Formats: sequence, structure tokens, C-alpha cells
Amino acid sequence: MSRSLKKGPYVDEKLIKKIQDKKPGDRSVIKTWSRSATITPEMTGFTFGVHNGKDFISVFVTEEMIGHKLGEFSPTRKFVRHGGRIQKEIEMAEATKSSEAAKATQKEEKK
Repeated sequence: MSRSLKKGPYVDEKLIKKIQDKKPGDRSVIKTWSRSATITPEMTGFTFGVHNGKDFISVFVTEEMIGHKLGEFSPTRKFVRHGGRIQKEIEMAEATKSSEAAKATQKEEKK
């Protein structure tokens, strides 16, 4: 659910102050924990370090991002992969086949 029009978009006051203190050409990262802050037009061109719970993810703000939240561009979960032991065996078999094929092509190129 979006915020009411009467209230306007939520932007952290400390974040606005950090933006005003920086020059537009400055490429240093502005660190923030405020994932719920809405991206405003004043933020375009700046790089934000958005905290995802473990570390800071660099987010360079462009015009297309205006109206979205900072947290949308900093995922909190890391996808590893689906499958278990059987999937690992299949991937290992594919890897050995591809490495054998690469060795065969290298031998042919040497001749």
C-alpha cells in the first residue's frame, strides 16, 4: 500500500542532508540503512550504499528509479541454487564433459 498523497513520499531527513552536503559530481558512496526511503529527483546521479542486513550494496540512482524505494535495489537474500546431491552429480558430469571437449579442441588446434 502506498503512502497518502497528503503526507508525500518518505525520505529520511539525514539522507536529504547528506545529499545536500555533497556536490553533484562527487562519486563517493553515501551509506544508508534507510531502505524504506523513496528515491526523489534530487538523488539522481548519486551512489548510495544501501545496507541489506550484512553489507552495503552500491546503488547508482538514475531517472528511471524515481518513485521506487532504495531497498528494492539491494536484495537481502542470496539465491544459491535448487537441487541437492543429485543435482551436484549432474553438474559435475556436465563440467567434466565440457572440460574434456575443450582439451580435445586444444589438441586439434596444436596439430
